[in-house]
Amino acid sequence: MMGPAPAGEQLCGAIGEPEVMEPALEGTGKEGKKTSSRKRTLAEPPAKGLLQPVKLSRAELYKEPTNEELNHLRETEILFHSSLLRLQVEELLKEVRLSEKKKDRIDAFLREVNQRVVRVPSVPETELTDQAWLPAGVRVPLHQVPYAVKGCFRFLPPAQVTVVGSYLLGTCIRPDINVDVALTMPREILQDKDGLNQRYFRKRALYLAHLAHHLAQDPLFGSVCFSYTNGCHLKPSLLLRPRGKDERLVTVRLHPCPPPDFFRPCRLLPTKNNVRSAWYRGQSPAGDGSPEPPTPHYNTWVLQDTALESHLQLLSTMLGSAQGLKDGVALLKVWLRQRELDKGQGGFTGFLVSMLVVFLVSTHKIHTTMSGYQVLRRVLQFLATTDLTVNGISLCLSSDPSLPALADFHQAFSVVFLDSSGRLNLCADVTASTYHQVQYEARLSMTLLDSRADDGFQLLLMTPKPMIRAFDHVLHLHPLSRLQAACHRLKLWPELQDNGGDYVSAALGPLTTLLEQGLGTRLKLLAHSRPPVPEWGISQDPPKHKDSGSLTLGLLLRPEGLTSVLELGPEADQPEAAKFRQFWGFRSELRRFQDGAIREAVVWEAASMSQKRLIPHQVVTHLLALHTDIPETCVHYVGGPLDALIQGLKQTSSTGEEALAVAVCCYDDLSRLLWGLEGLPLTVSAVQGAHPVLRYTEVFPPTPVRPASSFYEPLQERSSLLPRLDKPCPAYVEPMTVVCHLEGSGQWPQDAEAVQRVRAAFQLRLAELLTQQHGLQCRATATHTDVLKDGFVFRIRVAYQREPQILKEVQSPEGMISLRDTPASLHLERDTRQLPLLTSALHGLQQQHPAFSGVARLAKRWVRAQLLGEDFTDESLDLVAAALFLHPEPFTPPSSPQVGFLRFLYLVSTFDWKNNPLIVNLNNELTVEEQVEIRSGFLAARTQLPVMVIVTPQDRKHSVWTQDGPSAQILQQLVVLAAEALPMLEKQLMDPRGPGDIRTVFRPPLDIYDVLIRLSPRHIPRHRQAVDSPAASFCRGLLSQPGPSSLMPVLGYDPPQLYLMQLREAFGDLALFFYDQHGGEVIGVLWKPTSFQPQPFKASSTKGRMVMSRGGELVMVPNVEAILEDFAVLGEGLVQTVEARSERWTV
Repeated sequence: MMGPAPAGEQLCGAIGEPEVMEPALEGTGKEGKKTSSRKRTLAEPPAKGLLQPVKLSRAELYKEPTNEELNHLRETEILFHSSLLRLQVEELLKEVRLSEKKKDRIDAFLREVNQRVVRVPSVPETELTDQAWLPAGVRVPLHQVPYAVKGCFRFLPPAQVTVVGSYLLGTCIRPDINVDVALTMPREILQDKDGLNQRYFRKRALYLAHLAHHLAQDPLFGSVCFSYTNGCHLKPSLLLRPRGKDERLVTVRLHPCPPPDFFRPCRLLPTKNNVRSAWYRGQSPAGDGSPEPPTPHYNTWVLQDTALESHLQLLSTMLGSAQGLKDGVALLKVWLRQRELDKGQGGFTGFLVSMLVVFLVSTHKIHTTMSGYQVLRRVLQFLATTDLTVNGISLCLSSDPSLPALADFHQAFSVVFLDSSGRLNLCADVTASTYHQVQYEARLSMTLLDSRADDGFQLLLMTPKPMIRAFDHVLHLHPLSRLQAACHRLKLWPELQDNGGDYVSAALGPLTTLLEQGLGTRLKLLAHSRPPVPEWGISQDPPKHKDSGSLTLGLLLRPEGLTSVLELGPEADQPEAAKFRQFWGFRSELRRFQDGAIREAVVWEAASMSQKRLIPHQVVTHLLALHTDIPETCVHYVGGPLDALIQGLKQTSSTGEEALAVAVCCYDDLSRLLWGLEGLPLTVSAVQGAHPVLRYTEVFPPTPVRPASSFYEPLQERSSLLPRLDKPCPAYVEPMTVVCHLEGSGQWPQDAEAVQRVRAAFQLRLAELLTQQHGLQCRATATHTDVLKDGFVFRIRVAYQREPQILKEVQSPEGMISLRDTPASLHLERDTRQLPLLTSALHGLQQQHPAFSGVARLAKRWVRAQLLGEDFTDESLDLVAAALFLHPEPFTPPSSPQVGFLRFLYLVSTFDWKNNPLIVNLNNELTVEEQVEIRSGFLAARTQLPVMVIVTPQDRKHSVWTQDGPSAQILQQLVVLAAEALPMLEKQLMDPRGPGDIRTVFRPPLDIYDVLIRLSPRHIPRHRQAVDSPAASFCRGLLSQPGPSSLMPVLGYDPPQLYLMQLREAFGDLALFFYDQHGGEVIGVLWKPTSFQPQPFKASSTKGRMVMSRGGELVMVPNVEAILEDFAVLGEGLVQTVEARSERWTV
């Protein structure tokens, strides 16, 4: 059963926001008094879990600040935005830094490793290809293709063992602590020409294999395995982890390297070749004297090993004593990790940002006295404004003419950042796509920091951005072996030779360039996942290139260019036309346009909005099949699997945007008719929509209805219909509410009841005039007029602007009139003023962001599928969806329903509903100052506000849309369900074999309910809207041929909803009832915990209870059997079975 824990109990606030702030004042001379006051503050919180300021005594409040406090304040003012930000940054750094205790344990482990490494026995010299000396339990951690290679190998203990990397600098961050150790191989092992044809890499791998065999037998190590250094297949490293409780404390990575001056630098320039074609391809060199292709990546990997120590020295010189710089590097590493930019092959690693900080210090853009926050800002600003794919940078200050020019590096690499030698490109493995993603994220982060938002720290450093939640569409290329064929098709032999046969790395650059060109204006950013770096046991063969799973590409789309079905090419007689035809292949065709021009063009098949959103899928599969021989079956495109949940019954190609637009068009026509009505005593001053359809957020949009007379008994005197008992329940028709404001006049009465009578007269007159002047079928009541137009039913409510004011008037016994909010006035104001304003604001949001409709409808479909729809108003869920578009940080507004829905689940499950209002700044009307004021007002009035508070510019204090629900327990249940659904759905969408059954997360958990009432589908009018849509259902009495209908259909007739109203009225004090209004077949019942407590006998409260004798006293307990029988009797004909799950409760 759902516990009574208040909502958000398990959610903590941002770092730096303790639950109860303790006073940090010392030496006031009132120690005892201070302690007792603090105890009182802790012991009696006004509401459990609420953040409360500590009450200080007058002496504590006005105590003079010390010099230390003044300095701290001055530093905060200069180095940080605010005190809160400083606290948050300091707290985060405390969290990610290594404690001294752990450092001591790691140091002890490193000393043990050192002793064991230098004691590994030598091996006599053999040919490189003669590997019979290797023991049986170890395999060489390298693909030796081709196997034949010249040279000899012998093992000698390392000449030097050095700790390199971030551990010594103090910039490594938890949770993954890796310590890099460089093992300098003795010169005797190496020969002059080892730089050629992978000889050095073969020796390095054999060196590691021998080490691994001996270290694996040592009881000190819990695990000894191989991995690739930064994903490079030619450079394995040996991973050592301690045994026992420290197994997860640290991973020591051993990297063999040559003596620093062993290789001649001039042989390893990016223009040189060190892998001969004759050796690699097994072909004799071409006799035409063509030069060997350069091998820049191969050369860089050799150079990296020679520079390990020099890089460490440079970093320790620059960052050694400057704590602010180290803090900045740690913050940057957290920033990269949250965006998944530092992991895998070709990632933008922590080492690169450390070197970037060094570069900015050397160019005087960062000063050593800066705080970590300032360093973070400067580096992000530099990344946001500097494109290293066009203008590379260098740490080298030398003007030696023998050094290669930056242009040579730009020719060989996508991204250029040279180290202090001027020969090694630190960003050699970073692709242009990855760097552009880093740039894009830096720009977003700078915008966020400049906005000085209160939650900027939380959004920047504490919010993860996995690919599936950051990009609108993703596609998986699986299996990876297809990229081998792509390399052949794209003639990438030199790249394969350079990358040691790694066809994934070789094909990645050309592949992303091809798709970027094809997607053009539809695309804002294309990113690729970096293949994860595997680990494998020393007795296993190294994993092959195809074993690294799948390659995932993320597409961030531009909504403005997304829905175009036309790719317009050059005119037919232009020289570019041939290139266009070659690029698009058979899809390109000549077309004549209205301006008379004859152009090459590509037209994509897409009729509906949902199909237009998926045009990138057509583009990608066409281009990959045409240019890279990757068939459509190997491209698993994830862009619209969730669309099926908001598709109508027969509209498998549309998600309802078109049907909504038709309904809105019909409403526009009706509003024009209302404006032009002649004969009303007062003219219409405004017509406003007040229904989800008119803001594009109705889950299943209405379709024009034409009732079949066989399903109804006609009531001729009222020209309306009555459902027949012998037929299935007719289709559900919901009228769309429209508020019609009349102009002001002194003739309106000042009495509330009289106003209602005048309004009723207007409703009748409105029906008469619409029938007379426009021939519309109308039905008038005292509160509204129903109008049938083009098959849609509109419910027009006449509103008088002063009526809420009149309802607020309260007369005292003395005859004084005062204004006070009453339930009736609040309800009327909400329905006639606030709801139309909200509807028009969200209608405007839909025009700006076409994906808003799909996101809001998916969100509501999911909440209702969890049987919680009754507790959340349409408007509250629409506003939560709107927040994703108006305040998307740290993301950009969603351009597809899929990513918007994932972010909705994340927002619901992580937002601190207890301590924060959700501010939805519609039309950007609220200033930053006003938002601060709203937050402080919220904290002051928290106990009087609803559990879930949503603030808009028109509703700043009361959260009108959540006044009637949800309760704390229901909100907590929604938070728990969203937290469970999000990882499950993300895992499904990121599965390269396809998402499987996407409806899993929409199916409600029924095991939490005490009683299940199963309903007959015959009487569920919206049965076909169920999550698992039935294969066959009953005919609902609608004619399929369109045509005018003179009969008003039955409105709002939904037997399950009427049954629920009766259940709540009869048993609302004993149980809660849950139902999915979209075709649910089950009503879930939860007994209220208090209802099973024995009550004293009272003759007035015997409903649903029976009398028992306990301890000699007469008490009353629920008569469960009789109640369950009543459930069935009340729903006779509708209820199939009532399942009591008695194992969940006892009387």
